[in-house]
Amino acid sequence: MSPIDLDHVLTVLGAAAWGADEQSRARLAGALALTVYDGHTRDQGTPYMDHPLTIITLLRTEVSVSHVETLLLALLHDALEVTPESEALLVRHLGGPFTYRLRAMTADHRLEQRPKAVGDETRWHFKQAALPPEDLLVRLADRLHNLRDLAASPNVDRRRRFLQSLEDFYLPLAEVARGLSPQLEAMHGLLHAEYVQQQEEVRP
Repeated sequence: MSPIDLDHVLTVLGAAAWGADEQSRARLAGALALTVYDGHTRDQGTPYMDHPLTIITLLRTEVSVSHVETLLLALLHDALEVTPESEALLVRHLGGPFTYRLRAMTADHRLEQRPKAVGDETRWHFKQAALPPEDLLVRLADRLHNLRDLAASPNVDRRRRFLQSLEDFYLPLAEVARGLSPQLEAMHGLLHAEYVQQQEEVRP
């Protein structure tokens, strides 16, 4: 597989159809993403950069997202989780408001670079439930891709935990949010369909 470069990132974003200012911002965000995710892999052994690019494709093709800032948010949604020390770089190049949105999408223990503690899971749920619609859409798309990717994970317990979390938290959250936009309505349907399929696969 060829290494992912900036031109590939811009193609996945669909940036050729954007205005000049948006293309310039996309090039900046793409270069930052390549820097932030460089050298990191997911537990499946794949380059980390594959994950945000898959989410962007999911949002564009399955949920009809075209809003530039939402797609750039998807590109960098895990930046502060993977490389918390990149926050100053992100603020400098993409601005404080954009970086604040990334902070709101990142679990506190990741931002603080410490092990998960008692109460962190509850705080994380409250944090996600408080996200504005576009940011929540990205977070739900992230969850959907993680679910679809479970079969490639060597962690046997991961599937059980993700399905339980989907049933207990993400599906109810998507149900509450589905009326906020057509995209969130579509995302709810995708998450529900994935849940049904995964349940059928684990059923004896």
